[in-house]
Amino acid sequence: MTPGIVLALHFGKKHKMVSVEPAGRLPPGAAAADRRHGVACPFPEEKHPMLRRVLATAVVGALLALPAAAQTYPNRPITIVVPFSAGGPTDTVTRLVAEAMSRDLGQSVVVENVGGAGGTLGAARVAAARPDGYMLLLHHIGMATTPTLYRRLPYDAVDGFETIGLVTEVPMTIIATPRFPAANLAEAIAVIRRDRDKINLANAGIGAASHLCGLLFQTALGVQITTVPYRGTAPAVSDLIAGTVDLLCDQTTNTTEQIRGHTVKAFAVTTSQRLASLPEIPTASEAGLPGFQVTVWHGMYAPRGTPRPILDRLSQALQTALRDERLIARFADLGTAPVPQEQATPDFHRAFWQADIAKWRPIIQAAGAYAD
Repeated sequence: MTPGIVLALHFGKKHKMVSVEPAGRLPPGAAAADRRHGVACPFPEEKHPMLRRVLATAVVGALLALPAAAQTYPNRPITIVVPFSAGGPTDTVTRLVAEAMSRDLGQSVVVENVGGAGGTLGAARVAAARPDGYMLLLHHIGMATTPTLYRRLPYDAVDGFETIGLVTEVPMTIIATPRFPAANLAEAIAVIRRDRDKINLANAGIGAASHLCGLLFQTALGVQITTVPYRGTAPAVSDLIAGTVDLLCDQTTNTTEQIRGHTVKAFAVTTSQRLASLPEIPTASEAGLPGFQVTVWHGMYAPRGTPRPILDRLSQALQTALRDERLIARFADLGTAPVPQEQATPDFHRAFWQADIAKWRPIIQAAGAYAD
């Protein structure tokens, strides 16, 4: 059955009923999966033969029109909302993906930054948008932590979205201001434990990847230090370079250039193996924090109710973008790589996302790190 419309026959004691169910409100007896698709419009077949013929004609027309609409999609520019400030790691990833996708879709793909409230403002904007494929969201691992971090939201943090596909999994780096009195991670850990009341740790805001990495870093050290939230990664890095804050754990997409330019001290990468883009930087395990591994995945979303043919077209364009040689080379410069093609699909993305929500829930609950 074409997504968006369900044609159902209902047999009662007195009347045989025919109903058309647009997405979301099937009768109570319908299957849960179908209930996401419709509103019942029943009528008695024997009492209204003319109405039955008119409605049947309308149904056929609607069923034929939906595939046609999907085939002409897109016919105008698409907006991808980044729920963080411009210049940050998620913004960088999104702009590269948007440029590559626009070539396949044949339409402009515009990036709009809607930062604030740990990414929830931008997510709320997309959740409330028309489900027509023209406003999308590109978000990171925060989509897995928001359902636990925020106990009161104006939108459904899980069922408010359709998945399109994963994009990339980005390593993190533990970096410090050039003035920090340590030459390596082992020395930095000793300084943190000794002077915990004097040390601070920057992040890009509650729910940001750097906030989550900071939570795990403090848990691994068994200490709590002062955290300084910013409205985005770019100002946090600027203050780190200036020496206003001491430490930051953030994605390679935003720290690689600073590390190569020696404007920050780099203590470790948070992967199991060293990165080809930063071969001189040891892993956290090598540098004195065994088993400390954190990566940040990014995925693309559409508002709930977006027709599956449109989701599939967007997923196809995403997969094509992730094979683009220019995108691959730029990702490599930033210390990351596109996900395998089979992961840039709606179904894989949905399962992966749900598993990560379950993984992060007990970590956040144990830390009591709620955002509201």
